[in-house]
Amino acid sequence: MKNKLQNSIEDLGFDKQFHNIEHEDITGFDIARVISVHKKRYTISNGKYELPAELAGKLLFNTDSASDYPTVGDWVLTNFCNEGTFAIIHSILPRKSLLKRKTPGSTIDFQLIAANIDTALIIQSLDNNFNLSRLERYLVMVNDSNIHPIALLSKSDLVSSQDVENKIDEIHKIMPNVHVEAFSNKSMDGLEKIEKLLIPGQTYCLLGSSGVGKTTLLNGLIGKAVFTTKSIREKDSRGRHATTSRQLIKLDCGAMIVDTPGMRELGNFLMEKGFDETFADIKALSEKCKFNNCTHSNEKGCAVLAALDNCELSDERYQNYIKMNKEAAYYEMSYIEKKRKEKQFGKLTKKFMKHKKKFR
Repeated sequence: MKNKLQNSIEDLGFDKQFHNIEHEDITGFDIARVISVHKKRYTISNGKYELPAELAGKLLFNTDSASDYPTVGDWVLTNFCNEGTFAIIHSILPRKSLLKRKTPGSTIDFQLIAANIDTALIIQSLDNNFNLSRLERYLVMVNDSNIHPIALLSKSDLVSSQDVENKIDEIHKIMPNVHVEAFSNKSMDGLEKIEKLLIPGQTYCLLGSSGVGKTTLLNGLIGKAVFTTKSIREKDSRGRHATTSRQLIKLDCGAMIVDTPGMRELGNFLMEKGFDETFADIKALSEKCKFNNCTHSNEKGCAVLAALDNCELSDERYQNYIKMNKEAAYYEMSYIEKKRKEKQFGKLTKKFMKHKKKFR
């Protein structure tokens, strides 16, 4: 079933100049944006209509990794079918950014979060969720995707103004260029400043753990309680998932925003650009190390370890950097090995089928 709207693809953030599409490339197709994904079910919009969509067989069966599938925020080439009541997605247009993480648990693969995001709003609560190491993990993922990060500190009504300033100072000591805003969903304090950050035609993404107030903030930006929220569990103060799937919402101001489920696990693959930008201070120190392949663990002449000994670099930041690099390297090697085995299995299957056909 389709919902009729009064917009265009430009109102949804489409930039013809960025995508550099020639007319013949899209002949016979409609351009639409993926606005929600639930398992293998998609909802797309061309600005005028919202309707369900499914993947064409070629796209469904000829993919090599999770990143080959559409995700929320993607621009896709489609055909509207059955008098415009549903659509077939044929291909994905080039992405200007792609947020992804390691799948939760023991499986080594990518999980897509959102595509074509301009700015990530990373939310941590000031009561019990504030964690610089976790913020660094988000920043690695965001910076690697060429997405502008903004840190939002929720629940400012639960702490003193001095505590708020102290937390902002902690962030700026290690990440001086990150814009930080504190706000309260309860008192609405700071909400106006966040609204002013939202630019018409730009796409934003809400990131953060369950219970930090992402969905409540989204309701505040919309101006009414459109989306369900859940309370914090009393026994362990952990948040419960209010958002269970990713979806893109167009605000009255003209900005688009993607709400995402809370993330308790945030594993990253090797993201050199993301690490270099997030840990710019350690990157600068590493260039002064005696050896080019310094691991910053026990080598003589290591400028990073010297800074650690001289208290120029905090032990917490150093340990998080080392831990994340080791994790990322392990995930990357495991993923490469997984793809190698899948390729070998594919070749073996083709050989078997060819041999079977020969002797029929």
